[in-house]
Amino acid sequence: LGAEARRVQAMVVGQGTRVVLIGIVVGVVAAFGVTRVLESLLYGVGALDPTIFLAMSAAMIAVGALASWLPARRASNVDPVRSLTGG
Repeated sequence: LGAEARRVQAMVVGQGTRVVLIGIVVGVVAAFGVTRVLESLLYGVGALDPTIFLAMSAAMIAVGALASWLPARRASNVDPVRSLTGG
């Protein structure tokens, strides 16, 4: 109660983005761990192509931030007194 909507949104988006970053780190480490399998399944792209890793990481961060921001924006527009009284 009493927090500015912008600060609440920033906090929620920050927490969501942090989870996405952890997922990206785990995913990249797992991808490096299985490069032998990946190389046999890929056509025209190396298993350790940094452009692909960077592009997909950036896309995941963007999607995660948007997925966190939309509900945070909606929740910050709710009147706190109304949400506490259930009305």
